[in-house]
Amino acid sequence: MPPEITEFLTQNTALLVIALLLILTVFRAVRVVPQSEKFVVERFGRLRAVLGPGINFIVPFIDRVAHRISVLERQLPNSRQDAITADNVLVQVETSVFYRIIEPEKTVYRIRDIDAAISTTVAGIVRSEIGTMELDHVQSNRAQLIERVKDSVADAVDDWGIEVTRAEILDVNLDDATRAAMLQQLNAERARRAQVTEAEGRRRAVELAADGDLYAAEQQAKAKRILAEAEAFATSAMAEAIRQGGIEAAQYQVAMRQVDALTEVGTGPGKQTLVLPAAALDAFTDAFKLLRGAGK
Repeated sequence: MPPEITEFLTQNTALLVIALLLILTVFRAVRVVPQSEKFVVERFGRLRAVLGPGINFIVPFIDRVAHRISVLERQLPNSRQDAITADNVLVQVETSVFYRIIEPEKTVYRIRDIDAAISTTVAGIVRSEIGTMELDHVQSNRAQLIERVKDSVADAVDDWGIEVTRAEILDVNLDDATRAAMLQQLNAERARRAQVTEAEGRRRAVELAADGDLYAAEQQAKAKRILAEAEAFATSAMAEAIRQGGIEAAQYQVAMRQVDALTEVGTGPGKQTLVLPAAALDAFTDAFKLLRGAGK
């Protein structure tokens, strides 16, 4: 080392020591906290402060950062626990819990293993909640059960400075005997529904047939009423004609009916030869006479 440097260090040793102490003091006093963490600061073994994200200042050589706590959301490993429903069915429930630390001072000084504590709490709450419900309700009201478990867990871990963001019931498994019994019950229910549907169809068919018969009877009654009204009108008209035209009009109508009847017989299928009685020929003669008399 050159003599000049040696002389400089010898003469300025005290200043160099002070400068190093100042640099070390500034380095120990300034703490830069990441956005995803919080620092727990202790002074002589006691809680002094919780440092948030950004630049923070502490008292060097007296305060120290005792814990660096991540505030990111965490997921506990999926766990399985047995539970018994209100109707005495053994089920195996698989759960998953998400949480994050919001008050590190509580988490650090009130609980040692936060993950194990939450897992144990969730297992107890799940067993307690399922014990109040029957199996059918557990299967059909899973969303309600998850909400109740989440609220209960949140209340239980509030003193630990954490927030339960999600609590999920991933699966509810049954033993083979219970599953076989449920399958048999499901098949019986399907058979019952099929029988009910078939009986309902037969009843509906009978109702429709009765409605059809009733409609046909109503239409026939309407037709008879119309024919009766027409017959009454014709009788009334004939009576009026007899009253105005005398007996000749009535004889003329009778003779024309006889002529129409003979014409229908003559035009019928398979009637090639007709043997007419003398009375039939008289009917034609009477009709022409009456017609001639009406024309005078």
